Amino acid sequence: MQRIEDKVVRIIRGDAEGKWAQGARGFLFCLSKVYEAGVRFRLWMFRQRLFRRAILGCPVISVGNITVGGTGKTPVVEMLGRALSQGGRKVAILSRGYKKRRRFFRASKLTGLVSDGKKIEMNSKEAGDEPYMLARNLDGVSVLVDKNRVRSGTLAIQKLGVDVLLLDDGFQYLPIQKTHEILLIDCTNPFGYGHPLPRGLLREPVEELSRANFIFLTKAEKVSDTAFIRNEIKKVAPHSEILECMHDPKYLVDLRTEEKIPLEFLKSKKIGALSAIAIPEGFEDTLRRLSAEIVISSRFRDHHRYRRRELKEVLAEAKSRGVDTIVTTEKDAVRIPSFHLDGIRMLFLRVEIKIIKGAADFNDFVHNICYY
Repeated sequence: MQRIEDKVVRIIRGDAEGKWAQGARGFLFCLSKVYEAGVRFRLWMFRQRLFRRAILGCPVISVGNITVGGTGKTPVVEMLGRALSQGGRKVAILSRGYKKRRRFFRASKLTGLVSDGKKIEMNSKEAGDEPYMLARNLDGVSVLVDKNRVRSGTLAIQKLGVDVLLLDDGFQYLPIQKTHEILLIDCTNPFGYGHPLPRGLLREPVEELSRANFIFLTKAEKVSDTAFIRNEIKKVAPHSEILECMHDPKYLVDLRTEEKIPLEFLKSKKIGALSAIAIPEGFEDTLRRLSAEIVISSRFRDHHRYRRRELKEVLAEAKSRGVDTIVTTEKDAVRIPSFHLDGIRMLFLRVEIKIIKGAADFNDFVHNICYY
């Protein structure tokens, strides 16, 4: 499956050459036109009010993106949820819950409740990776999963008394009337190769950027200049505020002991890199910037749930190459089952979002919401 995904990426990126690759791109282009027509029709239906948007009676802040792949939504949602909660708001995060396992609840329990801000009710299999991670990292913030976020938002207000709703991956979720749209754009691939799915990575036409109140340029530290991206955004979204941020590594955490380890531990250290995320290259580049030497790179498809057999194979390869430490992502860590590490240390890298341009605008936004 990973090999197929890699081949498709090479085709849409233009790396694959030859008649077969050109033919594949032509076929994908035709499919993308059909997809785009469907997206435009759906947007038109909502704009003409043929489909109604629910008004939930409190601030509803969406955090999303216009492309598929890892732009860094979860760290931004966590940062925003923490800031609003510390500002005195009672916050609930509403997630769709990607690849969650269906769970049946007793009538006395709130359906789809991952956490009420005090107690975690689901594990990562039941909730999905990101909702579980958010619930684990955010005290005092409720997390709910449900495809129908009108329903989960209504329940959060009525049963939990929340007064601010955050929609995780909510840019394309139109049935709720939102008060603010925050859109994330990955500076390393801002416009998804310039085409809608499946010829490119765009989930919506680029002009839909104009719906966003704030546009976060993520991974800004990985490009030499953001001027081109800013200019392209301003052409279609002249009234959107643009902020720049980076993924800021904080420390390492031992999966077994939960001990926090300084980043200096990686300096000149030979390690294995283990990940099942949308853009593993970004994670591995971060490790290299921290002066680690990656001897083994084990990549699985996004959201892959690890089996013990697979992990034992990774450990065996590490031992054969003289590697005693494997580093993974925090999102991967919640999907790794407990098992005997056979003398190998497994750590995850804790990363947070750091705003490097526009922090004052973000703080003003949070302040205004808190005193809404």
